[in-house]
Amino acid sequence: MHTMWKGSISFGLVTIPIKLFAATENKDIKMRQLHKEDHSPIKYEKTCTGCEKSLEQSEIVKAYEYEPNKFVELEKDEMDALAKEQTKSIEIMDFVDLSEVDPIYFDRSYFIGPGENGSKPYTLLKTAMEESGKIGIAKVMIRSKQHLSVVRVYEKGLLLETIHFPDEVRNIDLVPDIPEEMELNDKELKMAIQLIEQLTTEFDPEKYQDDYREALMEAIQSKVKGEQIKVAKQRPKADVVDLMDALQASIDDTKPKKKKTTRSRKKKASSE
Repeated sequence: MHTMWKGSISFGLVTIPIKLFAATENKDIKMRQLHKEDHSPIKYEKTCTGCEKSLEQSEIVKAYEYEPNKFVELEKDEMDALAKEQTKSIEIMDFVDLSEVDPIYFDRSYFIGPGENGSKPYTLLKTAMEESGKIGIAKVMIRSKQHLSVVRVYEKGLLLETIHFPDEVRNIDLVPDIPEEMELNDKELKMAIQLIEQLTTEFDPEKYQDDYREALMEAIQSKVKGEQIKVAKQRPKADVVDLMDALQASIDDTKPKKKKTTRSRKKKASSE
């Protein structure tokens, strides 16, 4: 694994040298854009809108547009100075229960590994968090952006998950037409709960696959081999309009199928 961040975690006066590693990876199939006429890849250039000149990276600066077409420029060393020592330190400010953090706040996950001479304090923090059942709330600078984050036990190690700051989470009140109160039919509610119970199982991530990505890769491989793309026919869905009918049909469809026993098996069982 490639180390993407080196620094330390501290809680109280205890400092633990650590390394961060990306815990997830993007499996999206990347497509290139080509010129339709001769199939050459498209090249993108950074061009100045004022003089229409193609620019090198060294000619580009960063600026904030505080009013339409009015900018304040920030040099790289000025931005680096603002980050200060925060770039190399994760300070755990509080410990809370994981259940108190709504999943809407979670963003990206990083494995935490011990740095040089960090194995003992790393194990100490992991074991203490494990036995207390708490997670740590901290701040961390990653790629010139400060993140609020969660430090928690994951399997045999520690995990850092960046989470959104409160002002980055939109208010659900902005969503139009969400009903405040609505009288429900008791029978419909009972059937909806029954359907949920029949679909309830233990979470097993291995049973879920990206069907679209797999189908797209199969199509690409077929094209590479000069074959025709085979698209499976979709099973037609029943046109159910009534809510009760839809619930009942769903319940019937999710009921465990009874195993059919043949007459020969019955005869064999009776003879024994």
